[in-house]
Amino acid sequence: MSKTGTEIEITRWIDQRKIGSYQIVVLCLCGLCAMLEGFDAQNVAFVAPVLVHHWRLSRPAFAPAFMAGLFGLLLGCLFIAPLADRYGRKIVMLGSVVAFAVFSFVTMASWSLTSLSVFRFLTGIGVGGGMANAIALTSEYFPERKRAAMTVTMFVGFPLGASLGAFLAAWLIPTYGWQSVFFAGGIIPIVLAVALAAALPESIRYLVVHKADPARITRILRRMQPASVFAAETRFVIAEEAKKGLPVGHLFREGRAFGTVLIWVVFFMSLLDIYLVVSWLPIVLNDAGLSISMAVVVLAVLQLSGVIVCIVIGPVLDRRGCFTILLPAYLLAAIGIAALGGSPTLALIMVSAAVAGIGIVCGQNTANALCAAYYPTYIRATGLGWALGIGRIGAIIGPGIGGIMLAMHLSRPTLFLFSAIPELIAFLALLALTRLDHARAAARPHAPASMSPAQ
Repeated sequence: MSKTGTEIEITRWIDQRKIGSYQIVVLCLCGLCAMLEGFDAQNVAFVAPVLVHHWRLSRPAFAPAFMAGLFGLLLGCLFIAPLADRYGRKIVMLGSVVAFAVFSFVTMASWSLTSLSVFRFLTGIGVGGGMANAIALTSEYFPERKRAAMTVTMFVGFPLGASLGAFLAAWLIPTYGWQSVFFAGGIIPIVLAVALAAALPESIRYLVVHKADPARITRILRRMQPASVFAAETRFVIAEEAKKGLPVGHLFREGRAFGTVLIWVVFFMSLLDIYLVVSWLPIVLNDAGLSISMAVVVLAVLQLSGVIVCIVIGPVLDRRGCFTILLPAYLLAAIGIAALGGSPTLALIMVSAAVAGIGIVCGQNTANALCAAYYPTYIRATGLGWALGIGRIGAIIGPGIGGIMLAMHLSRPTLFLFSAIPELIAFLALLALTRLDHARAAARPHAPASMSPAQ
């Protein structure tokens, strides 16, 4: 049993201790939130091939349904996620899950493309704030030496939710109809919301930055490390302080402006390509001769391959930093996406999807960890929310670009070749960000690099 001093710097306290079961609980709950958001982001793609036939729509005409939900997510990321820097991570995440449940049930009543688009937009607003705060909360509960790996591990919940959702949809739709996908999407988050309310703590760093009741902080620390004993007069501090003013303005101060812009470029291009590919892949493959169920399974393989590799790369992130993964990931994504267009057999389509998925999922998940490392606690949710929000602009544009290319009747190889270009642009932005990170480290020779180890 150890007794602490009268003043504790919370970041150092976490860094000096082993990871405990309570932190794993935080990781799992945040990962389950990410799973729901992954399922929500993809479920329209699961039902699109059915509704195109049911409502007698052309393929490009379905683009508004894809874009509406993403536009809602954009607004949620830009305006809901930053509320957590003022009111706390937990309340925003809980509200996100409840909104997911409510609007999933409402979406079952869709009777036209317009009504479906409206319901998807409302769902997106509610869900948008949860993703950024799941990332922020996870990064704030783990020590520096494991922070990037744990953040990436948590966020595999997003592609895992999309992948498992694809398998679930492939089983549900033929038997119970397309509405069953949204019914499942309403039941599951209700259970999760109860678990979050009961077991998810507020961010420990948020509480310290906002000078919360020391007794509340002490209770959380004792759950993290039961052997620790705290004196009644213990004060908790953090090596940063909340700054006054509009939080988004701080993203461009203290030398962060160029890095913020480059991070936005990476998120914009990455999410543009993710939603371009996953939104239209089932329809394109269905038109190429695959059954709807098999086309959805290919999409699941794309997501699941990335999940598996993300779990494996954790030790590399801990030792070598985010850039070691990010740069090859975006090149691999470009290669896999381009190969999807030229694969003549189902086996090669599966292999190409797996390669693309490894690059896409590992790239975006590691970019999340990089972004969380770049911003201090008092603007972390804002930084992540705006990066994901700018990414959502790309995500909105992506399905629209796919619709335009389909309307132009481009061949499958040409369509996927063009779809690989955003990954290459993200790669170039990361090269510039790498140089910026090296320059910042050189300017502060006695301080650790801000992003290389994703601190």
